[in-house]
Amino acid sequence: MKELAFPLAVMLLLVLIEMLVLQRRQNVPWRDVVFNLNSGHVLMWHFRGLEILAFGALLTYFSVGWVGQWPIVYQWVFGFIAWDLCFYWMHRLHHTVPFLWNVHVVHHQGEHFNLSLGIRNSWYSSLSNFPFIAILAVLGLPLEIFVVVSSIHYAVQFYNHNGFVKNSGWLDKFLVTPKHHRVHHGMNKVYRDKNFGGTFLMWDKWFGSFQHELPDTPILYGTHKPAPSNNPFLASNLPFLTYFKLKQPSLKKDHSIVLPDGFVAIAGFTLFALVIYTIYHDASFSNVQRAAFFILIFGGTLAIGSMSDGRRWGLLAWASIAIISAILLLVQMHDALALVMTIILFLLGIDGLRRGIFLTRIHNSP
Repeated sequence: MKELAFPLAVMLLLVLIEMLVLQRRQNVPWRDVVFNLNSGHVLMWHFRGLEILAFGALLTYFSVGWVGQWPIVYQWVFGFIAWDLCFYWMHRLHHTVPFLWNVHVVHHQGEHFNLSLGIRNSWYSSLSNFPFIAILAVLGLPLEIFVVVSSIHYAVQFYNHNGFVKNSGWLDKFLVTPKHHRVHHGMNKVYRDKNFGGTFLMWDKWFGSFQHELPDTPILYGTHKPAPSNNPFLASNLPFLTYFKLKQPSLKKDHSIVLPDGFVAIAGFTLFALVIYTIYHDASFSNVQRAAFFILIFGGTLAIGSMSDGRRWGLLAWASIAIISAILLLVQMHDALALVMTIILFLLGIDGLRRGIFLTRIHNSP
């Protein structure tokens, strides 16, 4: 677990730096970035763990063992190329099969192309991905190779969502780059359901799904049906309620709550930093402490999403979660970073209570 903390910290830092620079060129709402960060980074990571466990189980009990008998270099080369081929077909079918689209649509509802969009996902993305990579376990690809090559591909895909790089020179000829992936996120008819590849460009060219960006057709990002909520629970589950024709909850906003983007941004980035901190120190936590932090962080994603939607209960819930998290960090103090996060969380909690109780009452007074 500790090894995951550093790449997550780098990822968060890159998202922050990119956003600070992009704000000079375009107006990207901070709450949109916060939703991207919060959309799946708790449950999705746990489901990613289940995906790895399921891969290991298949490898142990149902594998024919072919790949594991090859020279180690061949195993790595096969794993790197085969995983990307599996991803291509997984991605393509998530666009063409309605049930699977209900999972993937969360990623495409982002209306701004930046690194944080590469993190935006449904809670269930790792679960719906697994059937497409299970064949690698059956063929005998070693678990450690699967974990490493999939992580490398995900890092490439994260990079391919950056809003800075327009062209990548000779790399554009054989790799999926931001130039190609921008097209994939277009809701224009000419761009829709194109460029499904993750790392290698050859799959799109071989299977007829490649599309260049056209100079006279600017890319329109997002979907024709915008995201219904900034709450990750609603965003991940409403598509399925619609699909199965089930009753949907009311999405009416409480307009008595008006929060500045800056407050939402600090809350969202602090919560993600808390995730990284708990991952880094996971080995020192008791099971009770792990459960407590999981509940607080998971609840924090829902609370921040709800307060972004203008819901008073979300603001008060976030304020309470921030204060309780600060107390837990104070009790489980490991280093100076914990002290800094304790102070930030406590101040956010107090400010949240002030906004949720005092300012709301003023707003509602006759």
